[in-house]
Amino acid sequence: MKSEEIRSLYDYNRWANRRILGAAAALPPDQFLEDRGSSFGSLRDTLVHVLAAEIIWLARWEGQSPASFLAPAEFPTLDALTPRWEELERGQSDFFDRLTEGALDRVVAYTNVAGERWRYSLRQMLQHVANHSTYHRGQAVTLLRQLGRTPPGTDLLLY
Repeated sequence: MKSEEIRSLYDYNRWANRRILGAAAALPPDQFLEDRGSSFGSLRDTLVHVLAAEIIWLARWEGQSPASFLAPAEFPTLDALTPRWEELERGQSDFFDRLTEGALDRVVAYTNVAGERWRYSLRQMLQHVANHSTYHRGQAVTLLRQLGRTPPGTDLLLY
């Protein structure tokens, strides 16, 4: 993938995340927090996982190695989650504004939250994170359906 294609993929990622957040906003608080037996339990916990992962990966792209994830309990409501998501989007936007074609093949080394060292090209990392978020948005869609809601379309072709 070229840098312009990656920027486009992340524009889509932001759009799709916002659509899921919009659907979550229509839920009463108890449903947002309800454990439905999904990978992360509730819709809140699933969204916090997506947010935490995107925050950690952005830090890794910038040469940092965060030692922990966000805790879902820090976000008792969607309103508590939204400012962190907006902060992430600003950080990603700044990162992509500086992204050059040559940077994509740069190997980025980091230490994960388990203390393990890893190395990947920036291009691989960028593709991984977009796919990771898509995967968990699919889980969020299932949770919305289980809660009796009609989830928004988030397919790339709808973007």
